[in-house]
Amino acid sequence: MKGSRRRSPGFLRSRSMAGRLGTALFASLMVGCVTVASAAPSSAAGNVAPQAQQRSDEPARLRLPAPTGPYQVGTVDLHLIDRSRTDPWSATPVHRELMVSLWYPATDVGRFPRAPHMRPGAAAHFGSAAGVGASLYGIPAGSVDFAATRTSGHQGAPVARRERPFPLVLYSAGAGDPRTWGTTLVQDLASRGYVVATIDHTYEASEVEFPDGRVVGTVLPEAFGRADQPDEFQRLAATVFDTRIADIRFVLDQLGALDRGTNPDAAGRPLPRDIAGALDLDRAGMFGVSAGGLTALQAMSDDSRIRAAVDMGGSIESPIIPDPLQLWPVARRGLDRPFMFMGDPGTDHHQTPSWRMLWNNSTGWHVDLRLDGAKSEDSYKDIVPLLPQIARQLGLPDSFVAETIGDIEPTHAVRIEETLIAAFFDRWLRGRNGHVLDGPSPRLRDVTFVR
Repeated sequence: MKGSRRRSPGFLRSRSMAGRLGTALFASLMVGCVTVASAAPSSAAGNVAPQAQQRSDEPARLRLPAPTGPYQVGTVDLHLIDRSRTDPWSATPVHRELMVSLWYPATDVGRFPRAPHMRPGAAAHFGSAAGVGASLYGIPAGSVDFAATRTSGHQGAPVARRERPFPLVLYSAGAGDPRTWGTTLVQDLASRGYVVATIDHTYEASEVEFPDGRVVGTVLPEAFGRADQPDEFQRLAATVFDTRIADIRFVLDQLGALDRGTNPDAAGRPLPRDIAGALDLDRAGMFGVSAGGLTALQAMSDDSRIRAAVDMGGSIESPIIPDPLQLWPVARRGLDRPFMFMGDPGTDHHQTPSWRMLWNNSTGWHVDLRLDGAKSEDSYKDIVPLLPQIARQLGLPDSFVAETIGDIEPTHAVRIEETLIAAFFDRWLRGRNGHVLDGPSPRLRDVTFVR
């Protein structure tokens, strides 16, 4: 159904449309609006998942690309509770709870099972009619067994001892996406000798599954759908960013405690052997997609522990927010540490005012890249390797894939993205300058350096 499934890739054009879609800010500033079933527009409004043309009775089963680095990969989940904060999104006063996954270089992995891409409860919600698989990416509800996908991370495997301690990198997803939706890049970075912490921003992510089986969904479409004045949009958006930044700083604190030998998990669940002492917080970086990219750069501005950061497609522009730069003051301040923009045909430091302001105000090293053929920030997520598999197994047309990720060749795109992310952090967290980011080269086919 051509053009019927996708949300607007940019800011919604009017407050009436914002109310109709159950969100105002999110279709733009971050990953796009997350539409819950009760708020989903009718097919006339243009946001209905296409019907599969040749569906089998069995749901599609997917595979993530294997990492390319020399290390095997381990992973473990942490349930963290910030008892110094009340969650601003909860209907009842509760402390802020987060789920974080650590991905790290591992050894002796054969005795440990491979971790799922998504936990069962989260996978069921993600792939349901109420989840973002259908409402955001147009995947027919119930057509994919998201719980069956396995990562290359082995649950609880011992930490590798060679080259430790390892630089720490944080990953923040786009608004409405779960932390698992960047696993391809995350596990590859871990295989190259990094500890990577992925963070779910609870009540903002599409769903978060806690160890006791609770699945907490997003409240933001409803919250923004009720807003009808610019100052309300501004206040809600400020809460989003303030909460995200506080989450990042809290996670850094907890990982510091973990590295010193304290188990920060709320239930004290066992951690991998030798995890203490394996994280180098003096060499910490951050990257993220869409809202996660905005968060990465703002967090680096606010917290000196973050030494380098990457924004993949996140821009703050909005016609319905009175002062979007108030939400992202890093653009006015500039940065004195290295950062990288990774944009798309409509987002770079010439076309995007907030990026241009940050670019001009920064004294630290910076570069602006574009993956040719990328359509939007979606081109930097797990949807790139997974959507073609879904389309093939469900008999969906090629246009179904191109409408989301653009004209990029998925396997090539994944490898290029892995190369760019690793080259950036190798240079600025390890002092290993392979000169990949110096300029165009045959190695970076289909990458444009925006000068």
